[in-house]
Amino acid sequence: MVSLDEIVAHFGGDLVGNGEIAITSLAPLGNAGPGQLAFLSNSKYQAQLAETRAAAVILSPTAAAACPVAAIITPQPYLYFARVARWLQPPLQAPRGIHPSAVVDSAIPGSACIGPNVRIGADVLIGENAIIEANCVIGSGVAIGADSMVYPNVTIYDGCRVGARAIIHAGAVIGSDGFGFAREVDGHWLKIPQTGSVIIGNDVEIGANTTIDRGALEDTVIDDGVKLDNQIQIAHNVRVGAHTAMAGCVGIAGSASIGARCTIGGGAIILGHLTLADEVHVSAGTLVTKSIAQAGTYTGTVPFMAHDDWLKNFARLRHLDAMADKIRALEKRLARFENLQEKD
Repeated sequence: MVSLDEIVAHFGGDLVGNGEIAITSLAPLGNAGPGQLAFLSNSKYQAQLAETRAAAVILSPTAAAACPVAAIITPQPYLYFARVARWLQPPLQAPRGIHPSAVVDSAIPGSACIGPNVRIGADVLIGENAIIEANCVIGSGVAIGADSMVYPNVTIYDGCRVGARAIIHAGAVIGSDGFGFAREVDGHWLKIPQTGSVIIGNDVEIGANTTIDRGALEDTVIDDGVKLDNQIQIAHNVRVGAHTAMAGCVGIAGSASIGARCTIGGGAIILGHLTLADEVHVSAGTLVTKSIAQAGTYTGTVPFMAHDDWLKNFARLRHLDAMADKIRALEKRLARFENLQEKD
């Protein structure tokens, strides 16, 4: 339990109302009750503000006048809320040491936690205060940085590297083979050895059941600060730039390069060997079929159809603006012609 005065002293902002109000927890604006701190960052929830039962609300200066309860005023309410949430709910501390059921073939620092039934191969480097929870498999030659958290049932294949302060959620697979095959003359597929690795930077979070394939020859690289949601597929040789975020079920095909500070909406697909510039924002469900050289937001999809029909229709779609200009010009000419006819 903390007071509003303590929160503002710690995080800044302007307090309106009684600073001695005690805050026990955080809650959504529409459901918050006494002792709870809520926030308003999206104008579509503005109507909930008038009826809120929260003890106080974090909001922007433009919304402050309409707040019926105590308020913390800040230019970025959602960011402020996130910081308060982390402060009030620190991560649980796991017991240090190696569980008796774990099989460990490498030296582990005393500050680390190795959970039940974990398998750690040879020549593995585990950083200070790292936590490896139950049933994880860590292959030979893996490195996991300090203060990282690896949830149950994660598999990290041989030779992969994970930076400091990583969070890897349950069921993630890092370093599995990329989808590399060459077609034989008789139609059979010949598997191409995947000899690269996966290199993950610092402060990366990887969602549950997300898979990141190792490179075929070069490494798959996830730069610092990247945030990946659940059930994402990142194929071999992909590079994801620093502080990019991807929502659930995104698919990135092989050898694509994603810039820094990009956002990829849920279910979007980026085809292989494409490059996205920094600060590109791809909307949910969008199919990216060519490289994007300019920062900005990109949206769209095309209905499924026979490939030859799709090629013809899409070629025409690209000329819609020019066709519209021609139609407007024809309409003007037709109008002039009709005027002349009426005068005659």
